[in-house]
Amino acid sequence: MQLPDSPPRLKTLVSVDESYELCRQLTEKYAKTFYLATLLMSKVKRKHIWAIYAWCRRTDELVDGPVAAITTPETLDRWEQQLKSVFSGQPEDNFDVALVDTLHSCPMDIQPYLDMIEGQRMDLYRSRYQTFEELYLYCYRVAGTVGLMSTAVMGVDTSNQTAPWYKSKPPHNPTEEAISLGIASQMTNILRDVGEDARRGRIYIPLEDLAKFNYTEQDLIQGVIDERWRSLMYFQIARTRQFYAKAERGISYLSADARLPVWAALIHYSGILKVIERSDYDVFNQRAYVPKIQKLRTLPVAWLRAQVL
Repeated sequence: MQLPDSPPRLKTLVSVDESYELCRQLTEKYAKTFYLATLLMSKVKRKHIWAIYAWCRRTDELVDGPVAAITTPETLDRWEQQLKSVFSGQPEDNFDVALVDTLHSCPMDIQPYLDMIEGQRMDLYRSRYQTFEELYLYCYRVAGTVGLMSTAVMGVDTSNQTAPWYKSKPPHNPTEEAISLGIASQMTNILRDVGEDARRGRIYIPLEDLAKFNYTEQDLIQGVIDERWRSLMYFQIARTRQFYAKAERGISYLSADARLPVWAALIHYSGILKVIERSDYDVFNQRAYVPKIQKLRTLPVAWLRAQVL
């Protein structure tokens, strides 16, 4: 007599706590500045942010990591299906377990996650951006979306808007400001990584901006640093700071316990722009970063701003 086929074995995944620990380790390894800021959050919020970051990082790795050479549109299709499984409460791997728990605690829309995957699709077939409007769409998809994801965890505090001095202002949800912080951070990444990206055949600075300063693609690939390049970078940094300034205006609307870590992250990351300036805009031969001791020294400033702004 033939025995019936055995039922398929279910994949055994780690516990929720173990999954959050995996997300924490990944965040600490790949995002040192960001990780430092998360340590200023409550224990509950920081672990949810780690889960979101881990998903974002793994998504980015599909086109920028070790497996990028074999990533295809179909790869991203499968990743999108896995995401939909997570949003339906069905984790498919050990990192997913934490994200499923985070989505249960902090319900949020799937659209920013889908938009991020679309940003990775852009990296599969685009290595140049003609206009800033085109680059903005890319930055929104790969980083502005993170602001939307994170705000769902941070929370918005409207209680102080009932005070007399707020009565002339309508209740405000800092969605645009959250997106602006993501845009500013991604543009900072672009300016910091110009040399590295060029060696991979990618130029993210809009071609119309290169033309405006009479600086060519070949100049960029060769790492030419002259007055044209300095003027171009001065322009890019000024534009990026405008997005940081817009982001600052939204921090006071976040829950009180989220303001310090967001201020710290903003100050630390925008500090990379100052490092680029001090290096005479040489982003071809050195990587701009803010030393840890300097990050720690700015924490009192972040704390003060969180209290009064």
